[in-house]
Amino acid sequence: MANPDVPQKSPYGMEMEPGTYFWCACGKSDNQPFCDGSHKGTEFTPLKQEIGEKKTYYWCGCKQTGSPPFCDGSHKEL
Repeated sequence: MANPDVPQKSPYGMEMEPGTYFWCACGKSDNQPFCDGSHKGTEFTPLKQEIGEKKTYYWCGCKQTGSPPFCDGSHKEL
């Protein structure tokens, strides 16, 4: 399996409204942490995430998390 790009070595803390979001898994999106279609032609696919509550979420920015799409601190090992 290919390794994703690492757009940043920290999470994206964002206040989110309820809705459906697609987290970028390849790290190539110009719209981090969300997918913009840049994965096309790679083995990566975005991860669909339903947000049901308005609050701050910490989306993984390094693409190494063990609990996608959210940060688990894996960036501390990079």
